[in-house]
Amino acid sequence: MKKSKILIVDDEPRLLRLVKINLLASGYETDEATSGQQALEKIEQTAYDLIILDIILGGSLDGFQICRQIREFSAVPVIILTSRAREEDRIYGFDMGADDYLTKPFSADELVRRVRAILRRTGGTDEQSACEQRFQSGELLINFAQHRVFVKGKEVLLTATEYRILCELARNSGKILLHEDLLTKVWGAEYRNELQYLRGYIRNLRKKVESDPAKPRYLRGKHGIGYWLAGENEK
Repeated sequence: MKKSKILIVDDEPRLLRLVKINLLASGYETDEATSGQQALEKIEQTAYDLIILDIILGGSLDGFQICRQIREFSAVPVIILTSRAREEDRIYGFDMGADDYLTKPFSADELVRRVRAILRRTGGTDEQSACEQRFQSGELLINFAQHRVFVKGKEVLLTATEYRILCELARNSGKILLHEDLLTKVWGAEYRNELQYLRGYIRNLRKKVESDPAKPRYLRGKHGIGYWLAGENEK
């Protein structure tokens, strides 16, 4: 079986070595970059399965800026490492396109668990594609066979996690999915109470697929309960 290849982006030798040792011991292949520019060059040239990205880096680019630039050309999953534990920083990271957020200090077990969870949800088979080839509601089109999303005929670049959320909602079009059920389906049972994750991703999805994110046509929500994807005939 092919090993998942992970790029670690950090300019702190001790942390870089710690992350690398634990990933290698868990059976992953690793590569490393110590600056934002080096990371971007490597990501453009190599097909990684996951990026682990520290926020504080030397040079002109911090981790948030790197994540935003990655999202301009790639949907590769990104885990952000940071010492900033404030919720607004976490939300900002998700806005920049991060898939998960790990606060320092963290244990080796926690790191590996997060890596496994994100690779599991982004590297599995698409259940929807086995039974349907596409979903369409108004000007929103999801091509499951090609893993592509279009709005008004123009392709929208989603992160791997954003795509899985949208597919899960499309599988249950017109039905409200409870917050904890959607979190479990997309992130795993250990994330069922991480409501801020879901809110951040829904907000980003609305920015990408809605003409007016403040008045969503497709990605609807019922406060305190859950979300649903409006079908073709719903107004």
